[in-house]
Amino acid sequence: MQSRVDVSVLTPVLNEEAHIREAAEAMRAQLFEGELELIFIDGHSDDSSAEILAELSREDPRIRVLDNPSRRTPQALNMGLRAARGEFVARMDAHTLYPPAYLQAGVERLRRGGAEHVSGPQLAEGSGRWSRRVALALASRFGTGGANFRHLHQSEIEIESGFTGIWRRSTLEEQGGWDEEWWNDQDSELAARIRKAGGRIVCLPEMGARYVPRDSLQALARQYWRYGFYRAKTGGRHPETMRHSHLLAPALALAVLPALAGSRAARAALAAYALTVLGVSAATLPRAEDPGDAAALPLVFACMHFPWGLGFLAGLVRWGPPLAAFRRLAGLR
Repeated sequence: MQSRVDVSVLTPVLNEEAHIREAAEAMRAQLFEGELELIFIDGHSDDSSAEILAELSREDPRIRVLDNPSRRTPQALNMGLRAARGEFVARMDAHTLYPPAYLQAGVERLRRGGAEHVSGPQLAEGSGRWSRRVALALASRFGTGGANFRHLHQSEIEIESGFTGIWRRSTLEEQGGWDEEWWNDQDSELAARIRKAGGRIVCLPEMGARYVPRDSLQALARQYWRYGFYRAKTGGRHPETMRHSHLLAPALALAVLPALAGSRAARAALAAYALTVLGVSAATLPRAEDPGDAAALPLVFACMHFPWGLGFLAGLVRWGPPLAAFRRLAGLR
């Protein structure tokens, strides 16, 4: 167990029985010219994830399973980092399928220099009725905002934050790993620290990963509430990470009560949002597998945008308003 490997893959797991076997097979099938280890950190899953991982570890000596009693993602990642033996460290999620050359392409790019974090685009691909509809929403800019890593580009691009990815172990150790106060949005927070230290983050099209979205509206709404909640926290710690687009969903959420009270301005704002949603949904018809998928998109967008906005507002109450970020967006640096 003390021997070195080239790449350590860290995968936090919590109740992923529906996807973990397929995801693990994609990781085991990596066409990598070197030695790798696959470290799964299970957060006391309530389903059969732990049993599946135990079975896989018996089949493949490269697989190691760690226990994460906190059940939190950043704690899992730091546990994996402490146990990792690789010169390079990759984070690969349990509900994502990575291309066979993912690790090879990322390590080669890091070895060329000029980048501290390498990842690929996050390409949503549904595996159920609602998952398919969420994937359709995420294929539009209206569903992803300014997140360039959620779209495929023809060549390498520099980004502010990536989806999972690969780092040199030394880079992560210099940054102290993932901040365990960030139960969500921890990759964005880490990316901000890397950029402040002068590092570059790049996205390679050949590393495009197929992300499986949530397959229920309730799970989607919870996910986006957490996104908004921790985006407020990240904006307070790293004001430069906040974009104007981050304020749209909170403004939308704030317009609901005044609209119900009769405010014409608030009603006009919500009407403009509704018309935009209908237009975007209609535009997806040529790409939809079923016309019902496009027809359901207004509900999907609502379960993304309103919870995100409410989560952000709750984050302002919990963490305090990110005044430096607001001043920066207003041009008052």
